[in-house]
Amino acid sequence: MWLTAAVFSSVFAGLTAILAKCGIKNTDSDVATALRTIVVLLFSWLMVLVSGSAPSITGIEAKSWLFLILSGAATGASWICYFKALSIGDVNKVVPIDKSSTILSVLLAILCFGETNHLPAKLFGTALLGIGILLMVERKQKTGTVQGHTYIFYAVGSAVFAALTSILGKLGITGVDSNLGTAIRTIVVLIMAWLIVFLKGKQSQLRNLDRKELIFLFFSGIATGASWLCYYYAIQNGIVSIVVPIDKMSVLLSVAFSYFVFQEKLSRKAGVGLCLMTAGTLVMTFWG
Repeated sequence: MWLTAAVFSSVFAGLTAILAKCGIKNTDSDVATALRTIVVLLFSWLMVLVSGSAPSITGIEAKSWLFLILSGAATGASWICYFKALSIGDVNKVVPIDKSSTILSVLLAILCFGETNHLPAKLFGTALLGIGILLMVERKQKTGTVQGHTYIFYAVGSAVFAALTSILGKLGITGVDSNLGTAIRTIVVLIMAWLIVFLKGKQSQLRNLDRKELIFLFFSGIATGASWLCYYYAIQNGIVSIVVPIDKMSVLLSVAFSYFVFQEKLSRKAGVGLCLMTAGTLVMTFWG
C-alpha cells in the first residue's frame, strides 16, 4: 500500500507543477502560494473528518507537535522558493533542481533512520540522479526582464527545504494518523505563506486577481493536497529512502506536460540528464 501511495504522490505532484505554472503567469508567486495553501488546508482537514481521525489530536505527544510544526515551516519555505523559481524559470529546468532534494533526503534518511540496506545501490542511484540534475540545469532563454541563472538559487532553496520536510515529517508523523499530521502541517504552511504576503505588502494584489488563473491555482491546491496525503502515508508506513525517489519521478510527468502545454523543449544534454535521473530513481526504488 505504501508503494502505491508513493506512486500516486508522484502523479499528483507532477500535476501540481503544471497547474501552478498556469496559475502564476500574471499572479505574484507569493500571493499564489498563499491562495493555494487555503485550498490544501480545506482539502486536508476534509480528509481528516472523512477518516474520523480528528479526535486523536488530543493524544499527540509534544515531540510530534514540534517536528510537525518544523516540517510545516520547512514546507512553507520550500514552496516560497519553488513558486518563485517557477515564475521566472522554465518548468523543465526548475522541477529537476527541486527534485534534487531526493539526494539530500536519501543521505539524511541513511544517517537519521539507519536505512543502510543495499547501501551501494542507493549511493549509485543517488550519484546518477545528481549527474542527471547537473545536465538538466540550463540557462533560461531571455523572456521579459528576468533571465540567466536567477531561478537556480530559488530552485536550490526549494530542494534543501523539501529534503528537511521529508525527514522532519517522518519524525513528526510517527504514531500520528498521516491525514491528521498532514492537516496540522498545512496550518503552519498557511501561516507562513500569508505572513510573507503581508510582510512584502502584496495583499493589495488580491483585488486584481485573474479569474482563470484562480481556477488553475484551485486545482493545483487540490493536487497538492492529494499528493501530500499519499506522500505522508507512504513515509509513515514505508522506507523514506525508497518513497522519496518514487515521489520525485513526478519530474517525468512535469517535463511531458511542459512540452505539450508550454512548448518547453529539452535539449539533447537535458534529455540525457532526464534519462540519468530516471535511471537513478529506478535503481534506488528496486535495488535500494
